[in-house]
This record gives sequence, structure tokens and C-alpha cells, in this order.
Amino acid sequence: MLDRAFKLRFRRRLRLRKHQVEAIGQQAEYHLERDLLRRLERLRNVRRFVAGWLVLLLLLGGCNVVQMRALGGYYQTLQPVPGGTFTEGMMGSFTNVNPMYATSGADQAVSRLVFSGLYTYNDKNQLVGDLADGLPAVDATGTVYTVTLKKGVTWHDGQKVTIDDILYTYKAIQNADAQSPLNGSWSGIKIAAAGPQSVSFTLPNPLASFRYSLTNGIVPKHILGDVPMSELRSAAFNTRQPIGSGPFTWGALEVMGNSSADRQQRIALHPFEQYYGGRPKLGGYVFHIYHDQDSLIKAFNKHEITAISGLDSVPKQLKRDAAVREYNIPYTAAVMTFFRTTDGVLQDVRVRQALVLATDTKSIIASLGHPAVSVTEPLLKGQVAYNPAYQQAGFNVAAAKAQLDAMGWTVGKNGIRQKQGVPLSFQLFAEDTGEYSKVAKQLQDQWRAVGVDAQLSLQGSDDFQSTLAFHSYDALLYGISIGIDPDVYAYWASTQADMRSQNRLNFSEYKSNVADAALEAGRTRLDPQLRAVKYEPFLKSWQEDVPALGLYQPRLLLITRGPVFGLDEKYINVPTDRYKNVQNWMIRQRGVSQSEQ
Repeated sequence: MLDRAFKLRFRRRLRLRKHQVEAIGQQAEYHLERDLLRRLERLRNVRRFVAGWLVLLLLLGGCNVVQMRALGGYYQTLQPVPGGTFTEGMMGSFTNVNPMYATSGADQAVSRLVFSGLYTYNDKNQLVGDLADGLPAVDATGTVYTVTLKKGVTWHDGQKVTIDDILYTYKAIQNADAQSPLNGSWSGIKIAAAGPQSVSFTLPNPLASFRYSLTNGIVPKHILGDVPMSELRSAAFNTRQPIGSGPFTWGALEVMGNSSADRQQRIALHPFEQYYGGRPKLGGYVFHIYHDQDSLIKAFNKHEITAISGLDSVPKQLKRDAAVREYNIPYTAAVMTFFRTTDGVLQDVRVRQALVLATDTKSIIASLGHPAVSVTEPLLKGQVAYNPAYQQAGFNVAAAKAQLDAMGWTVGKNGIRQKQGVPLSFQLFAEDTGEYSKVAKQLQDQWRAVGVDAQLSLQGSDDFQSTLAFHSYDALLYGISIGIDPDVYAYWASTQADMRSQNRLNFSEYKSNVADAALEAGRTRLDPQLRAVKYEPFLKSWQEDVPALGLYQPRLLLITRGPVFGLDEKYINVPTDRYKNVQNWMIRQRGVSQSEQ
């Protein structure tokens, strides 16, 4: 029990503390009123002074931020770094990754990343070894090519690539039961082992351009060796479990959509860790394949894909996007107007000459909207045997009109020339794409200016392929692949105009004994200087006979969101050559200090 005196002392202390707290509160209220609230009224008089100090503080802070950023840029720079998945969109359909059967653009693109060939091209578009160790050795007769394999190259499953794989691939291509589209190109060639690391190819006749045909992908015998040749085209290997030796390994195939109209395909590839060219710097590669262009562009706008390939121009809606990059990769190819020389008004060489004179190729090239090199003869500038002395005639409207006048083609009331009641008219066929349509219409306008009626027929892809196959045209606007070798026998030799020829690529149906002899002599000589001499009569005949009108070298357009480091815009021969250094591509960047560089 507490005594009474203690209780009284406690109560007195409690009352004293309470009075002290009340006094402190009154004192704080007094000072707040005197020192803050009353002085706030005076702030109006010094507001400019205070505002000046605030602005000064803000400026000092801003300068500090700018200085820090400037110093960061001095000590750090953005550098490409490995990683990230590259997603490429294209139109078409994927059906087969096996390089023996890959024919569509999608098939060939995927196949090129999964499989390696004996040879590939470097950044100067020169043939270099891929699976092969150095260029092929050629014997004195020019008919035997010997290739030596690199050592230590493995398939994606870890097995070594051997001569048996090379022999199996090319003999399978030659086997009719395998039904490879490459079969015709390998007819009559003997393939045999020339040692533990070498294989020989024996040709029936010398062919200087043969080594350029050794770039197709090689397939593994230890996987496919037991598959009957008649079943090879439909083997599960081709679509579900391919094993190659290229920079990327197969991941998965995903098919979406309920019908062909809305079908989409996705093919995922992974970097091959043991790739002999060095592990790819990309973290993955995914192909998105769409049925139509609208779906392709929509996917790009939604950031579902990194790049678009296969278009002939940048869509208008993408040109406003500052992040979009445009890569123009020129082909060793030629866009020409082929005149079918065996029928109609174009049988007359003088009419063909007048059409060339009436064509302003510089204006056509300028309208393309991208850099392009002119084509003025059947060989490309820089090729062996190219000779500027045999260029086609230049633009001269007056000369074109004079030539047609001298031939008796008079201008009618409608502006179209005619002779003996027959109008100077023919049909010009082209594929209905943005670029070809524009060029075809310009040709039509330029020729009409001299009284020639070129009736345009712009066709969809399927109909145009049929037109090509049956040569059902008067004139044809088309691009042909030439490559770095000057062997253009397939496009201009008389035998290639015959309906019985395998490809019938002589679109002009050009026939000349002089040209035939020169083409045959040029392709069978290995010495570059001698080849140039042998090709000269062909160039002269082509110039005089005018079987076609050369226009320009086409390009591959690749549209990307952001830069692709390592991708250059140098010459390629076929679309898949853009992947020649894909293992070095990078799409990511990060700040790197000077000490890290």
C-alpha cells in the first residue's frame, strides 16, 4: 500500500508537468505567429529575389545533369553486344528444310541457316571454303575438281562431317528416285572419294563455272543413309528433326491458322555452340512466315518481328517510323526486257533497235527510289569479259523515230504507228509488283512517245510463272540471276530456247550461230584473259541483234527495326547469301566504358 504523503507528491508533480506543457505550447504558438506567419506577408516584397535564387538552383541542377551525361558519353559508348532473338518475317510457305528439296524462299532461308555447303561467299562476294578447306584444285584438262574437307567439323548431333556425307548428298541428288530439283544440274558428273579427306568431281567436259555450283547444303549420311531414295522427299528429317552443320540448330515448327488464307508458320532456331565458324552472337533466330503482305506489315508494326524480307519497297506506313532501317543489298543479277525474237513485230531487229533507242534507262533507274547499277549488255560491270565497247545503244528519241520512219511505220491519228494496216503493237508482260509495275508503265509511256503501242499485262505470281514456262508473251520484263561468273549460256544459247530443254531460260528465244560458238568456247576456258577473248563475238552479236533491253541490277530489300550490326550491303548472288556472315550479326547494344573496349 502506498502512503498518503507519496500520493500527494505524485499529484503535485503531475500538475506541474501539465502546466509546463501548456506553457511550452503557448510559447511555440507565439513564436510561430511572430516568426513565420507574419513574415510570410513580407514575402511578396522579396518574391523576385527568392524566384531568382530558385531559378539559379534549377540551372545549377540542370547543368549538373547535362555534365554528367556528357561525361558518361565521354567515358562510355554504345557498342553492339551478343544476345537477343532476331525475328524475320516473310511471305510464302515453308515445306522442306532439306537443301536437296528447298525451293521456296522460306525453305531456302531456313535451310541456309541449318545446313552448310562446301563453299560460300565472303564479304567481297568471292568464293571461299565453308566445309571445304580452300578452293577446289582443278586438273590440266579442266574436267576434274578435287575438294578437301576441313578437319574437326561436326553435325549438330556431335558426329563428324566426313567424305561419306559429301558423296551421299550428291549421289542422292543424282538419283532419279530421290526427285531432287537439283538433279538436272548434276547429270553426267562422276563423284568419288579422292582420299580420307577429299572428294573429286569429274565432268564430261570442261566448265569454268562449275565450282560455283558447290554451294548447296550437305546432309548427313548417318541420319538419312537407311531411308529409301523414293521416300527421302517425305522423310520426317525434312520438317521435324533435321540435323545440319550450319550456324543454327533446329528448334521447333509451329503452324497457326485454320485455313490457307490465315495460315502462319513459325520456325525457331538456336545457335550451334560448336559451329566451326564461331558460335553465333544472336541468342536465337525465328522465322515468321505469313500468307499475305498485310499480315506481314501488321506484325512488324506490332513489334512481333524484327525484320521484313521479300518486299520490293518500304510500305508508306513504315517510312514515318524513325526506328525503321532500310538495307539495300544489290544482286549480281539483271532486270531486262526480253523481246521474243521468233514471232510478231519484234522479229524485226530494226524494231527492237528502235525500242532500245527510245528507252530512257537513266530516268527509270532514278524513279526506283534506291541506288541501282545500270545493265547495258548481257554481262555485268566488273565481270570477266565485260567490255563497255559492246554496250547497247543509248537514249535517242530522234534516232528511234527516224529508224521507224525509214522502215515505213507511219504515225496514225491515234498516235500509234502502223504499216499496211497493221499497228506497231505488242504485249509486254510483267509480274504485278510495285517495282515491276512502275517500270513497265514507264516503258509503255516512253515507247508510246515514238508511236509504239506496248499493251501491259501485269500478272499475279502463279499466272506469271505459267507465262514464263510457256513463253506466252511478246516482251517480258523480268530479272535473271547471273552470279559472279560470266557463264550466261543458259539465257542466250539456242539450245535453251527449245521447248525440250530442261529450263528454257532463253526468254528471248535468241538464236545465233556466232553467239552459240562464243558461249560454248567461253565457258570451257579457265584462263580469265582467254575467256574474255572467247566471249567477245557473243557480246558483239548481242549488241547488233538486240534480243533484249538491259535496265538495272536489282536489290534485296531488308527492312529492320533498329540496326543489325554485321549485316553489310555488298553484292550477293542469291537471297540466302545475305546470311553468309550471320554468325556475326548483333542487334543489342549497351554502354561500354573506355576501359572495357
